[in-house]
Order: sequence, then structure tokens, then C-alpha cells
Amino acid sequence: MRMTKRSGALLVVSALLTSWSWVVPATAAEAKQPAKLVLKKGDRVAIVGDSITEQKLYSKFMEVYLLACVPELELKVMQFGWGGETAGGFAGRMDNDLLPWRPSVVTTCYGMNDGRYTKYTDAIGQAYEGPMRRIVERVKKASGTVVVGAPGVVDSHTYDARPRQHPSAVYNENLKQLASIAAKIAKDNDMPFADVHGDMMSAMTKAKAALGEKYHVGGGDGIHPSDNGQLVMAYAFLRAMGLDGDLGTIAVDYAAGKAEASGGHKVLAAEKGAVELESGRYPFCFWGDEKSPGGTVSILPFVPFQQDLNRLRLVVRNLPGAKAKVQWGKQAKEFPAEELAKGINLAAEFLDNPFAAAFGKVVDAVGRKQAFETRAIKSMITSFRQFAGSSPEEKELAPLLDAVRDKLLKMQDKLAEQARAAVQPVRHKLVITPAD
Repeated sequence: MRMTKRSGALLVVSALLTSWSWVVPATAAEAKQPAKLVLKKGDRVAIVGDSITEQKLYSKFMEVYLLACVPELELKVMQFGWGGETAGGFAGRMDNDLLPWRPSVVTTCYGMNDGRYTKYTDAIGQAYEGPMRRIVERVKKASGTVVVGAPGVVDSHTYDARPRQHPSAVYNENLKQLASIAAKIAKDNDMPFADVHGDMMSAMTKAKAALGEKYHVGGGDGIHPSDNGQLVMAYAFLRAMGLDGDLGTIAVDYAAGKAEASGGHKVLAAEKGAVELESGRYPFCFWGDEKSPGGTVSILPFVPFQQDLNRLRLVVRNLPGAKAKVQWGKQAKEFPAEELAKGINLAAEFLDNPFAAAFGKVVDAVGRKQAFETRAIKSMITSFRQFAGSSPEEKELAPLLDAVRDKLLKMQDKLAEQARAAVQPVRHKLVITPAD
């Protein structure tokens, strides 16, 4: 996976470094406060949805973030995407396909197919609302939490480029209505709501204004987003989970030749202007160019992923001049000393950074795991429902089918361990040089 650089937005939070006598101030640009954290250590997170989920892009981005950016939570993740599915379709298979995995947190993303690619009607809303409520109620009964996701958007250019019954504006209004129903279901059940539709519509509007109408956010076919739109979807779900995006702080006293780090980062050595570190927590990394929907870099100016979910701070105090050059890996940038004293977001400023290669390995491991999950569910596990009758012969099959399920889930667990093991500590170096 090739990582490229792009200047990102600057955002920091205040931190107290207890062994030093000074307090790190915050900048004026505060991160938007997330909802209450949904996740607990050891949670089992199921990512559920239709073909957009089965693309294994936003689900992969979510899992990589949960493994590499918040490793202390020690989460297990499994995706249950199914092409062409509606909320009703999943409600019919969830007892067989989902619940035996014993999820404690479930994210849902339905509505794209439920809207029937036509103008919204009350009948469409009712057909969506009924099974969505059953899904939430069934997970609640099993002592789980549902992050109720809205449907996404269809692209205002590529969707209309093909013959359609209604234009994109009409269908996006339908999806907006379904998103409102999803929000009400979440509120009625005291569950978190992921506004996938709102976040994607906002990003699409801004991106097309800057990059042109042909820059798609809803995918080349208008329905299935590429990496760019899928990153926005991952953002919506991760924020709804209550993740605050604080990935740690590296604080350097230039004059004293000292450094400290927090949040999963350890200082190995420090001297004036140079700090060697080892990090068990990764920043989320990005790829592609500044205009390609097939990468994640191009959408960054239009979704607050860096500000809200990806803040690795560098604070440098007591510099001798008015500005300094910071080198991190192969890239170097110059910053005013005043800005460095307040703190910069390394993850946003250095897209081509020392974590890129290690991050790519985690992405690959998660991709292999999620590919197996689709095969296990769609090719085998879901077919067990056909043999759930009351005849003596079918009852005799039950323990055999349970054994097959157990074997498949053990294989999935092994792949999950391999993905977790891919998050290896990264050694890296920061060099700070006064520029004047």
C-alpha cells in the first residue's frame, strides 16, 4: 500500500506532563467532542450491512483503526456484509448468522436497498422501520449495543450518469428520510446513532465544489463508494462509538535536551533536537493522491477525520529562534516556534510518515481476515438455517452443524490474532532543527 503526503488540518488538545513543571496549552481549534464511549475492553464488534459493507472497505478501515489506534481496548471484530440485503433480510438471518458469534457491539448500515431506488413513500419508511426495530430489540435482548447507522448517499454525478427511474436528488431525499427513521430508532432505544448520510452528504458537497462534479464520493456506479467515501463512513461509525481521537503526545524541551511521551509512545533516547521513540499505538495512515477517489488522501480536506480521530501531538518548547524544521521519517516541514509550543498534529502534517509501511501490513492482515468472514457466512453458516426443522433427521444434524460453525469461528479467531499480531511497535525518530 503506497502512502503519499498531503498537508492536513492542525488540531491539538491540552495535556499535563506531570513530571515537568509546565502545562501544554491547547490551540483554539478544539476537537469536536464525541459521544460517550461505547466500547469496553474486550468487546466483540460486529459490522453489519449490505453490499457496501461487503465491499470490505469501511469495515476494514474501522477494524484497522480499532486494532492499531486504540490497541489497549483489545477488541475483536467481524464483518457480516451481504450484497443486495435489506434490513428485513438481515433480521431474518441474524439469529443464525450473527448472534452465535456473541457480539457485544453491533453496527448496522441499511437503507440503500430498502429505499428501492425510487421516491420516498410512507410504505417504504414503514418497511424499513419495522425490521430495523426488530434488529435493535433482538441485540438488546442479547445484552448488546447497536450503533444504528444511517444509509449513505448516491453520487450526484455518477448515479445520474446511468439510466435511473429518479435522479440522485430524489433518491438522496429518500435516503435522508430513512436516516431520520434510523435516528429515531436509536433515540427510542437509547442507542448511539451514526449519521452516515449526513457526513457523506457534507463531504460530497464540499469535495465536488473543490474538485469538480466528476469527483465521486458515492462510487463509480453512484452507489458503492470507493476508498474516499468509505473513509467517511468509517469516520461516522468510529465517532458514534465515542472515540476521542487522542493518540498521544510527544513533548520536547529543546533547550534542556529532554523529551517525554504518553499514550502508547516511549522515548528511547533524547538529546538537543533529536528524539528516538518506540510506539505501540499507530496514527491512521492514508494513501492515494489529492484528486483520486480511489485513495483516502483526497477526501481529507472535506471530513474532520484528522481533527476528531487522528491526533498525535508534537509539542516543542524553548526553541532558540522564531521557527524550526521538523523531520519525521523522510519528510521535513518548517513551523513557527509559537505553533510548535502549542502543538502540531503529526498525523495530519506528515502523511508520509514512519508508520506507513507497518500500517499497510495491518491493513493487509485485516483484509485477509474479512475476506474469510464473507466466505464463512455466505457460503456455509447462513445455509444452516435450512436444516433447523423439527424432524429427527434434521435434529441429528444440529451437533454436526455446530461443530462446523465452531471450526469456522476458530479459523476466524486465528486470522484475528494474526491481524492483532501485525500491530508491531514502530521505532521512529524526530529531528528538530532551529531554522534561523
